[in-house]
Amino acid sequence: MRFPARAGLRRALGARQGQIAAQFPIEAVLLGLFGGLAGAALGAATVYAYTTGQRWPAAVPLVWAVAGPAVAVVVGTVAGLYSALRVAGMSPTGALRSA
Repeated sequence: MRFPARAGLRRALGARQGQIAAQFPIEAVLLGLFGGLAGAALGAATVYAYTTGQRWPAAVPLVWAVAGPAVAVVVGTVAGLYSALRVAGMSPTGALRSA
């Protein structure tokens, strides 16, 4: 189900604009956080596997391991806020119709 349709359905069921404007950024931030953590873990595992195979010392700087999830959270926040504010102001029927 697309984003406006979910918001329209929630509005039709009685959700207020503030509730919709809060739910979707939270979802986007959490998805960004979990995606960033999974990407950082996969990247670190790949580095350690490759360096072990080559018999090299492995080194993943902590700054890069933290920067990946942090950037993902920032992108999720911006995307979630923009979309939520745009959709929260729509009427329930308009949001359902646009899906």
